[in-house]
Amino acid sequence: MARSEVDKQIEEAIEAALFGFGRFLSGRDMDGVQRTNATFLKSGTSVLDGVDGRVGPMSYRPGWQRAAARVIGASAIGGGGWSYWIDPEQTLEALQYGAAGAGGLLLAGGLIHAVRTRGRRELMREWIEPLHLALADPLGIPPATRPRSYLHIPQNFSDDDAEIRIDLPVNLKFNEQAVTEMVVKKLALQGVSFSWKYDGRKPYVTVKKVHRPPSKVIFSDPKVKELVQKAPESAPLIGLTRGHKVVSVDLDAESPHVLVSAGTGGGKSVILRTIASQLIHYGARAYILDFKRVSHLWARGVKNVEYCRDIADIHEALISLGAEGQRRIHRAEQLGDDADPAEVGPRIVILLEEINATMKQLTRYWEKIKEKGDPKVSPAVDALAEILFMGRAVRLHVLLVAQSATARALGGPEMRENFATRILARYTQNAWRMLVPEVQPAPKSTRHIGRAQVVLGGSAHETQVMFMTDTEARTWAMGRTPAEPSAAGDGDEASQAHRLTGQPVLLGKQGDDLTGSQGEQGISGSLGEGASQVAGTVDSGRSMESAEGESPGQAVLEADSQAHENPADQAYAETRGDVVDDVPMSLRDVQEKYLPDIALTALRRARADDPAFPAHVEKKGQLMLYLPSDLLKWERNRQRSVTSTPYDETVDFS
Repeated sequence: MARSEVDKQIEEAIEAALFGFGRFLSGRDMDGVQRTNATFLKSGTSVLDGVDGRVGPMSYRPGWQRAAARVIGASAIGGGGWSYWIDPEQTLEALQYGAAGAGGLLLAGGLIHAVRTRGRRELMREWIEPLHLALADPLGIPPATRPRSYLHIPQNFSDDDAEIRIDLPVNLKFNEQAVTEMVVKKLALQGVSFSWKYDGRKPYVTVKKVHRPPSKVIFSDPKVKELVQKAPESAPLIGLTRGHKVVSVDLDAESPHVLVSAGTGGGKSVILRTIASQLIHYGARAYILDFKRVSHLWARGVKNVEYCRDIADIHEALISLGAEGQRRIHRAEQLGDDADPAEVGPRIVILLEEINATMKQLTRYWEKIKEKGDPKVSPAVDALAEILFMGRAVRLHVLLVAQSATARALGGPEMRENFATRILARYTQNAWRMLVPEVQPAPKSTRHIGRAQVVLGGSAHETQVMFMTDTEARTWAMGRTPAEPSAAGDGDEASQAHRLTGQPVLLGKQGDDLTGSQGEQGISGSLGEGASQVAGTVDSGRSMESAEGESPGQAVLEADSQAHENPADQAYAETRGDVVDDVPMSLRDVQEKYLPDIALTALRRARADDPAFPAHVEKKGQLMLYLPSDLLKWERNRQRSVTSTPYDETVDFS
């Protein structure tokens, strides 16, 4: 008797149910398609041939784990249904409170998991998945293969001691050269070696760094010091790359300005200290514009250095430097192409710390002091833009620091393009794409102390930046080697001041302060023998001209001889209810009239201990006379915390 259609359907349904129940308990895929080489006891490692589409992570689990998860889920659903059948009210009440508790636990667990796996997700998105797509064809593996099943890449794969392992197909039907090129390109690796293992059931290749920068480069190393001494005056040593090759930038021939972008603890100030101290060593004048106030303590008392901490003085310094740049442009035009570049004037290096905060403060300061008819944009911001566009001929160099060097922070994308040399440390992928889009793929950032990427001419050089302690940078900048004793040790007064401040102090006859920043060779004095004097005027109306033989305290670049017309000093004094009458006065008179918040004994102590204390301009018998504007400027820019011990020289990049 022939079976009816209904019988056939019943038999097929029973057969499907039995097969489904068997797959359910055995942990196989419910549709009966085996997608990976996973077994009941072992996890899967690869996708089987002929499988299309995405393969979920559960397909890689061993069968017993999938079966256990299914049985537990089915038991929970069945138990809940039975409980609701017996006692609906109690079941609903239990579900109400239980669901709330379980939801809270799941939410908390999800947040913790998201935070802890953030780096892992970024690694998958930025590196592992792109590498998998690039290797699928050369290795002959299905694109649906789970990347982590054969790509074993640690989060710190860019570090020196990291190791990358890639599992290979057993049939070994692939091109080694193609695989090597893809791994190097997609992971942005430099100086690595490949070790291939073909024998056995699990062939693989390991990738390790072999040519790497030195783990540390310190100035006290005699070999490093010799490299610094051999470095050209215009090309200070930044650090060493693979094979102990020198990394430097020639400010005269390659890039007049340098941008340093790094996250917290990336060593931004250390990089600037390394470059600036070498330039000052060869006679460069330096302006340190440091709104943070304490980024470059090594520069206190160094000759030819002007340290501006107060925003009013940063504002005036930029305006003065802009005027000096204009004078140098006209001077270079008169000299012609064949003239010695030094004839336009001595090299000036401008250290601009934390541009993000400084630009905001400059804008707010200008909004506060500008008068009717003044331009809307701060003249200091305009002056900075002019300096950046002036180029190499004027010998003005900006070393700029930013945590996030956005176009908005720098005043526009065109200003950022003036930095042909860019140094990045502890950067994000977004920061790299923003600052160095021409170098792709971006090397993965490392947290190795002192390690940075120096990008010049479209090439990135992994560099171990040279580290100089505060003492080494200070003594080298002052024209001495760290082994030479400073003049501060010659007399009792000098030794005492050096012990109190940790700074080299020079003392002449009693009462004469000849510290480096105020001496005849300081930046507040003349620009040096034979140097052309500044001509032109600043927006504030102060004359920028000066004659030969100016006394200390008469600045060329800041025109301190006209300090009574300085709007910054005037505005600062007016906040106290005073107007600056800039005639020489005794220390006691200045203290009583303009600095009542500072005790006279503290001023006298600062005169002996602080290398940045202004020099007297006249003497009346044994009484030394000072310009009130000089003391007001010193008070604004002085260190707020007084230390009685030398600076900690053990501070590292971290």
